[in-house]
Order: sequence, then structure tokens, then C-alpha cells
Amino acid sequence: MFNIPNILAFIRLLIAPVMFWIILNPQVFTDNGWHVTWSYYTAALLFVIASVTDFFDGYVARELNQITMVGQILDPLADKMLTLAAFLGLMMSGEASAWAIYIIIVRELFITGLRTLSLSEGIDISASWAGKVKTVAQMIAIGFLLMHWPLGDALLWIAVALTVYSGAEYLVGFAKAYKGKH
Repeated sequence: MFNIPNILAFIRLLIAPVMFWIILNPQVFTDNGWHVTWSYYTAALLFVIASVTDFFDGYVARELNQITMVGQILDPLADKMLTLAAFLGLMMSGEASAWAIYIIIVRELFITGLRTLSLSEGIDISASWAGKVKTVAQMIAIGFLLMHWPLGDALLWIAVALTVYSGAEYLVGFAKAYKGKH
């Protein structure tokens, strides 16, 4: 249970609420005489650190053969908590479209439920390339939105499109595997 990949995923779980709090409380920086952009920089830095742990936990787990059941549950949970903390914080602070975030949240909850169902049926629906591209697109959109850079909104909607597409791909893959099994 306590191996490097699981520790990295746990770090992501800890960073998510801290980042969320910083996004929603930029006055902490301004009340202490700092420019508000320092709250953006801090939230973005935490997000980048957490995102890097996402890459390394999977890499280390495969390279050191440390793939565990706990890790298989903890890793996607930490991913969801991190991206949802960023998206919800950005939405609540008025920096991201509520509709875009709603679509992303619905897809993430649906696919999490589908993965749970697939495990109970003994069906493997591992992350696809579309799912990995979706994750990268979401992370880039979050980075741009956190930093208030141009194109953040456009990148968010691209991430929404990829999120919907990868969700449909998971659903079709599950349906085929389920039909083949029953």
C-alpha cells in the first residue's frame, strides 16, 4: 500500500483542496500586500506539481512493478479530485463557464460509475488514448485559465469536446465487452 506511486497519488489528494482554497481566496495575497497575480501563480504552481505527480506515479508503478489495487483506485480518484478542484474553483470564481464544467463533471461521474460496473462484471476498460488526450487537454485548459492567459476559454471548450468524445469511447468499449461476455 505504501509505495512511491501511491504516495505520489496521495500528495495529489492533499494538493487539490489547498489549490481550490487559493483559487477561491485571492484576497489572502492582496490583504498581505501582494499583487493578486501571486494567487494565480501559486495555484498554477500547485497544479503543475500535482500534474507532474500524475505522470510519475504511473511511470514508477509500471517501471518498478508496483501496481496495486489501492493504486488503481487512488490514482484516478486523485486525478478527478485535482481537476475537479481546479475546474470548480475556476467556475466559482467566474473564470470558467459553468456549462463547460457541468459537462465535464457529468462525464467524469458517469465514467467513474461505468468503471465501477465494469470491475464488478470483470470487464477491463482501462484508460484509452482518447482519455489520456482528454486529461492533457483539461490540464492545459486549467493552466491557461489559472494564469488568465488568452485562449483559456477556447481551450476549455476543446477539452469539453475531447471529454465527451472519450466518454463515448469508454461507453462503446464497455458495451462491446459486456455484449461479448453475456
